[in-house]
Amino acid sequence: MSRVSGSGRARLRGLALLWLAWTALPAAAQDLLIRGATVHTASPQGTLAQADVLVQGGVIRAIGTALAAPAGAQLVEAHGRPLTPALFGGITEIGIEEVSGEEGTVDSGLKLDEQPMRPEFDVTLAYNPDSVLVPVARVEGIGFTALGATTSGAFIAGQGGIVRLDGSADPLGPHALFIRLGTAASDLTGNSRAAQWMLLDQLVAETRNRIPLDSPHALLTPAGRAVLARYLAGQGRIVVQVERAADIRQLLRWAQREKLRIAIAGGSEAWKLAPQLAQAKVPVLVDALADLPANFDQIGATLENAGRLRAAGVEVSFTQTGDATHNARKVRQLAGNAVANGLPWEQGLAGLTSVPARIFGVDDTLGSIAVGKRADLVLWDGDPLDVAHYAEQVWLGGRAMPMRSRQTELRDRYLRQAGALPRAYPRQ
Repeated sequence: MSRVSGSGRARLRGLALLWLAWTALPAAAQDLLIRGATVHTASPQGTLAQADVLVQGGVIRAIGTALAAPAGAQLVEAHGRPLTPALFGGITEIGIEEVSGEEGTVDSGLKLDEQPMRPEFDVTLAYNPDSVLVPVARVEGIGFTALGATTSGAFIAGQGGIVRLDGSADPLGPHALFIRLGTAASDLTGNSRAAQWMLLDQLVAETRNRIPLDSPHALLTPAGRAVLARYLAGQGRIVVQVERAADIRQLLRWAQREKLRIAIAGGSEAWKLAPQLAQAKVPVLVDALADLPANFDQIGATLENAGRLRAAGVEVSFTQTGDATHNARKVRQLAGNAVANGLPWEQGLAGLTSVPARIFGVDDTLGSIAVGKRADLVLWDGDPLDVAHYAEQVWLGGRAMPMRSRQTELRDRYLRQAGALPRAYPRQ
């Protein structure tokens, strides 16, 4: 046997490391032609029957019929199956929370005894694209989510933003500021919702330098003032978790007075103010499974919330108020439930695609199937708003995503027949 010299071994190790680095990188986008799909564009084009979608360089280049496949392009025969944009997972903590019961894996909330109002807190800095929860959501057709700061120590929770679940590390588009009002935040505001408006008015006064920075009563740091100033100038969306109609009414008055761009998350009683929300152009991300009141802020909860809001002209999207992070797949059920209770089907799909993309300022690249948009696509075996159906293939930026996750791997492991070793062992 011939021996390899020291320099040769070094070269081999270098090549091996180079190979490992290459294989760890996401696969490059391949030219792709999806032929004969029912294309739900979530755009003014509507639904196109037996249509083709051509993807080149990770971008949608053409939509039509009888499109020619470029040399070397992958051809997928859809046979009329639904093709949609990749779905929105709602406001979640995917990638900033791994195990909710283990504090070392939870980065979504800030707890400070002094100066608790820190709008400069930005949860996207802790985002882990290698989180186990990313593929768990992705195999369900979810391609993007809004990372939301939680109100652990202050009702002004902090900032978050959109991330794509393609393995990229950086957020996309502008940031959003997350606030919670009502009963859920009263223990953070002296046990009175009236104090929430007092504190908000003080924060605005500080940001506009009506209260000196060195005042013993100041709530904001210089960085906090700078961040809040951007939102007061309309340079970002303020997302407010609020349920009760009376609180939503006060929120609309405050936002109109300060000329703010807001969106409502939750909004169990938003339907009571549907005309006012439509006139103010305030979108609502509803939990369409909220029916029975969980507290006194939700006495008027109804499964018809989304349908009533949309009928009045309000843009409607979806988010869960429960465990959205570990059960992001349920967002399809929310949309399907809303459709079953009065929301048109097309608006149900828009609530998972184009509407959240507009709310969070990424609709120039995401949320619809249109020429020039990112090729974030899902091919379904049936109705995407029916949980009896599933995503057959997800493409993000034109790259076919592995249709497996930690959950599917565990399923497959324990479906195998036990051999000499228990089924818990991956190799037998």
